[in-house]
Amino acid sequence: MSAVTPDLTPEAAAPTSGTNGAAPAAPAAQPGAPARTVDPYAEQAPAPGIRFLHYLNPLAKFAAPLPVMLALIFTRGLAIPIAFIVLALALLVIGARLSGRALAVLLLGVPVVILVLGLSFGLWVDPERIPGGGAAASVVIFEIGDWQFTLAAYLVGLATALRIAALLMLSLIAGLTTSGPELVRALVQNLRVPYRIGYTALAALRFVPRFGHELEVIRAAHRVRGTDAGRGPIAAVRRTIGTAIPLLASAIRHAERVALAMDARAFGAHATRTERTISRWRVRDTVFVIAFWVVSIGIYWWALQAGLGGVTSDRTEVGL
Repeated sequence: MSAVTPDLTPEAAAPTSGTNGAAPAAPAAQPGAPARTVDPYAEQAPAPGIRFLHYLNPLAKFAAPLPVMLALIFTRGLAIPIAFIVLALALLVIGARLSGRALAVLLLGVPVVILVLGLSFGLWVDPERIPGGGAAASVVIFEIGDWQFTLAAYLVGLATALRIAALLMLSLIAGLTTSGPELVRALVQNLRVPYRIGYTALAALRFVPRFGHELEVIRAAHRVRGTDAGRGPIAAVRRTIGTAIPLLASAIRHAERVALAMDARAFGAHATRTERTISRWRVRDTVFVIAFWVVSIGIYWWALQAGLGGVTSDRTEVGL
């Protein structure tokens, strides 16, 4: 008989109290106490029904944009990356549960980053490789001595920036709507990844928020003792060493506790394990993947037919 897959942190074994086995409420923060680090892998409240991306299988959210991301590497032009940026933004705004800050970054920060990256990439474009027959090649944005930065160079840099932004936005479809435990469960149950690999990687990822909290506690203890005073590089090195050593000791102790908890729960003793939460591939996952692929093919067909882009295997080509 296989054992039940555990939560790989020893804190999860602590008994719960309250009505219906609910976990006790978190104690109120004491004045002067360090702020508690939010665990990004903790269970979250269910998303509203309209936020459909949270209810899809994590593998579907990876499989749908993956072919497009590979195709974008060999795509030239402005129209195709812009279309996929708009598509990814629409999916995230409609189907993802986003905070106000995340929404502002997507809607306001991404366009600014694209414009700045376009300028940066355009400055590095070799002027001799820019086609000189177009009207944009004769439009000088600014010049320094004999060197001129033309609109054609900026458009080439902007096309590169748009491809990078499109890749980022497509990756956020899964990144903003999938937690670590959900991805691990999908990999283990649907792709048959060995659970020893999946859950060991998840246990390592869960160390990050734990160490963040430990670091805050150590810094607060140093402030209470007055050992973090001083300015300049020497004081900064002294503070770093003063926090690194106790943090390393805490990491070793935590790793030992996690290893003992995994051994106590027979982790790795069986070839397979039963699961508390089942990750299923449903019809809606297939529909999402097929619909995304159909829309993507339509975007490429429209852009290529209209002459608004191209596909080439030459990664050194800088043409629009």
